[in-house]
Amino acid sequence: MPTVGVKRDLLFNALGRTFTDEEFDELCFEFGLELDEITSEKDIISREQGDTKASGASDIILYKIDVPANRYDLLCLEGLVRGLQVFKNKLEAPRYTRVRPASGEPQKLIITKETAAVRPHAVAAVLRNITFTQERYDSFIELQEKLHQNICRKRSLVAIGTHDLDTISGPFTYTAKPPGDICFKPLNQTKEYTATQLMSLYKTDSHLRHYLHIIEDKPAYPVIYDSNGIVLSMPPIINGDHSKINLKTKNVFVECTATDVTKAKIVLDMMVTMFSEYCSQPFTVEEAEVVYPDGKACIYPELAYRKEKLSSKFINHKVGINESTEKIAQLLTRMCLRSEATGVGDEIEVEIPPTRSDVIHACDIMEDAAIAYGFNNITHTTPRTYTVANQFPLNKLTELLRQDLAAAGFTEALNFALCSQDDIADKLGRKISDTKAVHISNPKTAEFQVARTTLLPGLLKTIAANRKMPLPLRLFEISDVVLKDPTKDVGAKNSRRFCAVYYNKSPGFEVIHGLLDRTMQLLEVKPGRAEGYHIQAADDSTFFHGRCAEIFVRGQCVGRLGVLHPDVITRFELTLPCSALEMDIEPFLGDSAEILLTHDVPMQEVIAHNFPVQIAARPAPASCPASTKTVFGDVSTPAGLKALNDFLADKSYMEGFTASQADVSVFDAVPSVPSAPSGSLCHLVRWYKHIQSFQRERAHLPSATSQFVLPADLSTDASSDDDDIDLFGSDDEAESAEAAKLKEQRLAEYAAKKSKKPALVAKSSILLDVKPWDDETDMVKLEECVRSVRMDGLLWGQAKLVPVGYGIKKLQIGCVVEDDKVGTDLLEEAITGFEDWVQSVDVAAFNKI
Repeated sequence: MPTVGVKRDLLFNALGRTFTDEEFDELCFEFGLELDEITSEKDIISREQGDTKASGASDIILYKIDVPANRYDLLCLEGLVRGLQVFKNKLEAPRYTRVRPASGEPQKLIITKETAAVRPHAVAAVLRNITFTQERYDSFIELQEKLHQNICRKRSLVAIGTHDLDTISGPFTYTAKPPGDICFKPLNQTKEYTATQLMSLYKTDSHLRHYLHIIEDKPAYPVIYDSNGIVLSMPPIINGDHSKINLKTKNVFVECTATDVTKAKIVLDMMVTMFSEYCSQPFTVEEAEVVYPDGKACIYPELAYRKEKLSSKFINHKVGINESTEKIAQLLTRMCLRSEATGVGDEIEVEIPPTRSDVIHACDIMEDAAIAYGFNNITHTTPRTYTVANQFPLNKLTELLRQDLAAAGFTEALNFALCSQDDIADKLGRKISDTKAVHISNPKTAEFQVARTTLLPGLLKTIAANRKMPLPLRLFEISDVVLKDPTKDVGAKNSRRFCAVYYNKSPGFEVIHGLLDRTMQLLEVKPGRAEGYHIQAADDSTFFHGRCAEIFVRGQCVGRLGVLHPDVITRFELTLPCSALEMDIEPFLGDSAEILLTHDVPMQEVIAHNFPVQIAARPAPASCPASTKTVFGDVSTPAGLKALNDFLADKSYMEGFTASQADVSVFDAVPSVPSAPSGSLCHLVRWYKHIQSFQRERAHLPSATSQFVLPADLSTDASSDDDDIDLFGSDDEAESAEAAKLKEQRLAEYAAKKSKKPALVAKSSILLDVKPWDDETDMVKLEECVRSVRMDGLLWGQAKLVPVGYGIKKLQIGCVVEDDKVGTDLLEEAITGFEDWVQSVDVAAFNKI
């Protein structure tokens, strides 16, 4: 949010009264603003540059006020005061008027065709007979800077120029010339510079250097001349010193050059409406004529008022209030939106002034009505439904897969969702037209041209950036890809994919195939063609011919795996073979209602769709007199109702996340609509009313998995205390003794059965670094010495020589040990016993198996 700094005393003087800090903070809150900080110029300098620099700075109190980013009319003292005065009914919203000059001929700004390649648009206006004071002048300059940083996007969209009209003469020409042909004295400089020299001069300027990139690579720079050839400005960098404004300036020529004409109109309207109150005729702006290269002439500023109609019912419903049409019209008028009831039903006609460019939809008007009414004045109500948050099934499945894939020895990567066309097409041996890719209309770089349609290029680029890492490289990623889909309201859909890559000296297809089997095991899908999964040979230009297969689950193709084609590997700057697996994980979610609501179902489709129920519905049992005895006690008594209310405090339903027969049975057990003073049974009331809405569907709700209502003959005596009920025990001591005996017998059987199972042997994989004395050590003999170490529970693996430096190589050898029999200390002691060959032994890696 932009922050506006205003002097407290100046603000209070403009408002016509003083406030305490607390009172003004409350006023800001009521108006939808926030008083962020109370400080002074001295405090700011002291905090940023130290006390030494702050000596001599002003102690005047400053209010730092946060305003909404789209409220450009509140970015200066004038607009802020005007809005607060209208809000407090101290002032009627002014009406801004565009007038013709007294001479009859407006100032003219002529745009040439050369500007089309750099900044093709311009608008202009004149503030006639304006009176500046130091405070007004400062506010005028500060508003320009605020607009430049906000809607102008740091001058890239719009650049504002203000000039003393009495020092220049029209008509004015807006054109573009080579930088060497532009020469003038810039603002606050003592000599003339060419545009080329200015770009070099301002490269070290802390303020202007941030804007140089906008035009520095252009063959021609934009420039505005008057009829005498005097340079007014070189937008968006600097104005000319000749036409600079000061406290004595009476007539201001305002011009805005832009790449976006709509933004230019808004900025011009803001500049002239905010400061037209200081003109001899307040709130009037003198028009200017802009002539385009095709001869078309436009008059600015537009200062357009427009009218919208909406109903008070809409506002009442959305805000949660119940006010009359006339009252709502008054609320909107307080927000500088003149409104009145039309007399046609509850219709309200709202007039939107040129200062409120933020109002583009009915909801913006509704928001202003809510602000004027006061958010604290809206009555708090209990929601009609109460739900417990639940993780999206797709995201939950993704997180579970990530954990288990990492446990399988693969490292997760996270890559950009955007990539180049080559990454998803040419490098994979495909045509871009076959990829269903969503293209970015105006990409910043060639690296981000399309939304990815596959995860494979990102993983291959990650491997290319980490080729020097020890082999093998095992990477995986579970993320979304974006595919064109004309059936969706946005023309595209997200699809959650899983991709894994194995990179080593050998292709390692068996590793990727094993990972597929492990993934299917985790997803509880068994091998088989009908209800399980299987792979089937396929042909894909991305994969080596004869080394590619499609993955089928329940007859549906969900992905592919295989050995990548050598050309694909080369295009990604890799040198070793690589195997890959990519598959869609959404088909594994099933067809439950919760699944369909994951991430790509339009809201209107959700509302209209009758989702299938995951559990087969079963007709409700025949109606019978409901028992009031439940596991919570007798729900016909206050104690039972309170226990049920406490149970429902953090639950929407008796079990699970959807209504079921468990809810129906407890609902029938409650004799009537619960009521209690002070809302002590609010959770029970909420649940009761919610389940009451299922009367038509109750017979088709899923069956219950737990029993909450007790049969009448199992209930305890009404006079007994609820605390004495033992729901899990027995009232018969003989039955309890028999149950205990049966329990002991079953525990003994289980212990005997478990003792027959073979004990799990804990093993570890160890990678050792064995270092020789020097470069003359016989490494073959050293390896023989190491492998000569024999122990029960020790199995030696592969070994290789790794360069250390200065011609010395170390032996890196792996082994698998049984933890109870072999320890690293024993290994190191045995190997270092070969003193003629071994200098030292280090554990490079240690992993449990």
